[in-house]
Amino acid sequence: MARIPSRQFAAAARCPLDGVRILDLSRVIAGNMVSLALADFGAEVIKIETPEGDALRDWIVNGVAANWKVYARNKKSVGLDLRNAQARELLLRLVETAQVLIENFRPGTLERMGLGPEVLHAHNAKLVVLRVSGWGQSGPFRHKPGFGTLIEGMSGFAAMNGFADREPVLPPIQMADMYAGYIGAMAVMVALREVEVNGGGGQVIDLPLFDPMFVAMGPQAASYQASGKVRSRSGSRSTTAAPRNVYRTCDDRWVAMSASTQSMTERLLAAIGRSDLNDNPRYRTNADRVRHAAELDAIIGEFIGKMTLAQALDFFDQAEVTVGPIYDIAQLMVEPYVAEREILANYPDQQMGEIAMHCVVPRLSATPGAIRKPAPGLVGEDNAAILGGIGIGAEELERLEASGALYRGPQRKRRSPEA
Repeated sequence: MARIPSRQFAAAARCPLDGVRILDLSRVIAGNMVSLALADFGAEVIKIETPEGDALRDWIVNGVAANWKVYARNKKSVGLDLRNAQARELLLRLVETAQVLIENFRPGTLERMGLGPEVLHAHNAKLVVLRVSGWGQSGPFRHKPGFGTLIEGMSGFAAMNGFADREPVLPPIQMADMYAGYIGAMAVMVALREVEVNGGGGQVIDLPLFDPMFVAMGPQAASYQASGKVRSRSGSRSTTAAPRNVYRTCDDRWVAMSASTQSMTERLLAAIGRSDLNDNPRYRTNADRVRHAAELDAIIGEFIGKMTLAQALDFFDQAEVTVGPIYDIAQLMVEPYVAEREILANYPDQQMGEIAMHCVVPRLSATPGAIRKPAPGLVGEDNAAILGGIGIGAEELERLEASGALYRGPQRKRRSPEA
């Protein structure tokens, strides 16, 4: 079995986003995914944390804040209690040194703190301000809580996901947040290009979780207009191509198959000894196969059900038919493909010895990103280094800590609901 390779944190090297400073006021997944995608390519990401710390620090798995350790890699931490006027003044001084600010407060919160976009742009006219929320900065839902679960439900995803005779199924991952995270990173780069190449000014990016999630649903609205039919839940089948499903092997494992082109279907049916079906009017065209998908699945399922997983994978690989294994994370972590491509690698961790982290995506040939440092252990552990850059000396740091504006240390117990 393959073993995930062990790697040291990368030494300092030129990266595409060197010189870009990002102030990240966000919490939990979406905003952290934006800043992670940019930090991996060299952006200096400064997490602005309250004394209670980013809520990701609270997501503990067997005593380990695994989410924080992964999503906060390559980042720095400054502990500012933005309920304190002096802390807000410090933030505005940092804004003058930054190119990007990310926040995901409920709409209107930044304005109530006296830190709305007009204030930020008064301090830095070229600042890109990314505002992540559930439903957007305007509209009738702007004040509603923005949890991804609500978006995954309302966007149409849950209604399509699962089996027709059972309840709708929400995704088991933070899907809406992850989509928004990568779209947000792209949006930041587009806005930075306007500043750096076109000579434009800073601007505000309104990024609700709903928009990317709805876009990911594809042409559902157009299909509904064309057919007048709402797409029903179809399990692992496709409503547009067949055969496409999952099939159980005799050793109680599963394979996924997608023969969504005519040539692939013909190759598949020939491989399982049923070339006759290629001329059967029930299966001759893709539209025919979609109408009779259950029958076709039964034929394919019976064939695969006599094989072990290893036998099925080898058989269909030899036949050049698109079949692959269904893995859980334990199986993925011993898969040679994952190890050889370094999709996962182990990095040093003070608590665990080593911690597995996913690779930097995407992979650039000349100026690749890199995992250069672990997530900040303490809230505000980079206070002195970052604030020293704007002229805050040791004595003033002590005074600001005493005033409650600045904090450095283990995260404090959360004392009130977050905005």
